[in-house]
Amino acid sequence: MNTSYKPLVESLQLKNKMELKNRVVLAPMTNFSSHPDGTVSDAEIDYYIRRSKGVGMVITACTNVTANGKGFHGEFGGDHDGMIPSLSRLAASIKEQGAKAVLQIFHGGRECPPELVPNGETVSASAVASEGSSHTPRELTEKEVEDIIAAFGETTRRAIEAGFDGVEIHGANGYLIQQFFSPHSNRREDRFGGSLEKRMAFPLAVVEEVQKTVQEHAKEPFIVGYRFSPEEPTTPGITMDDTLHLVDVLSDKGLDYLHVSLMDFWSKPRRGADESKTRIEHLLETINNRVPLIGVGSIHTPDEAAKALEAGVAMVALGRELIMEPDWVQKVQEGKESEIAVTLSKKDQEKLVIPDPLWQAIVNTPGWFPVVD
Repeated sequence: MNTSYKPLVESLQLKNKMELKNRVVLAPMTNFSSHPDGTVSDAEIDYYIRRSKGVGMVITACTNVTANGKGFHGEFGGDHDGMIPSLSRLAASIKEQGAKAVLQIFHGGRECPPELVPNGETVSASAVASEGSSHTPRELTEKEVEDIIAAFGETTRRAIEAGFDGVEIHGANGYLIQQFFSPHSNRREDRFGGSLEKRMAFPLAVVEEVQKTVQEHAKEPFIVGYRFSPEEPTTPGITMDDTLHLVDVLSDKGLDYLHVSLMDFWSKPRRGADESKTRIEHLLETINNRVPLIGVGSIHTPDEAAKALEAGVAMVALGRELIMEPDWVQKVQEGKESEIAVTLSKKDQEKLVIPDPLWQAIVNTPGWFPVVD
């Protein structure tokens, strides 16, 4: 194998003493392919098996912690104990391939399609619609907020019972945790809203509840990670400076990793921080080696992945690339990087083991994947 790629396949020991066999992570990608009742489908299991052989860690698509948190059609559920057998199948299928299995847990908040939630009633930090949406959510009561915090703990318990190696708290991409952190969506005047510190209260309460559940129920090391988006385009909205404050606090919470959500690994801040530095540089300076950071965003080739690790992140997450090339890690290890696929053909669905709903989204969403005929 090319020696410049060796850092990609070095092992990594997390804070909880669990060891990952390499630094490449399957990014959490929604696949729209579970059954309507929230159980995992055979097609989904096969999709994960195909992509779990080379990477050190698999972060699954998100699973909702309450019935009114379902954000996607074809999303698998984690909101009641009846889902444990389904989640167990998913965890086992990933772990049998040699990767650590991490369940991403979330609540969609105001981003949930009304037809997927009880009575069509979406909820959020405040009664503020998303940009461009005509649908206004209902503001959660303080008791409901506390119930959702508890639900993150309960879904963590289910993940432990189902055999997962960890959970990732999804505080990114505009979903409920981010809605509480954002001055755009959070206009509350109670202890969960107002100042930057108060807007951090819900995210931090979720972290504490999840960690408490792990202490109570996990009999062996169990990963807890946290994913965040660095900025919002809206005014008011989350600025880079806001996020650096949150990341500074999270870095002292004993998490196993932080995971930034970016479309471009090398992107620079929009506002609220020195725009001559990349967002990754700002984050690494703030974290200051207290917790590993997963970087992501338009990393396709081994050269790009190695360069990302050189920048200081502990791991790189690949999403679209592992869909197009499930054997990415193996080809790097075998010195066959020239054979890595960087495009899709419309004939590739069966070969790549991609469930039909995800395949339809791929071929019908212009610009998402490089699809060639």
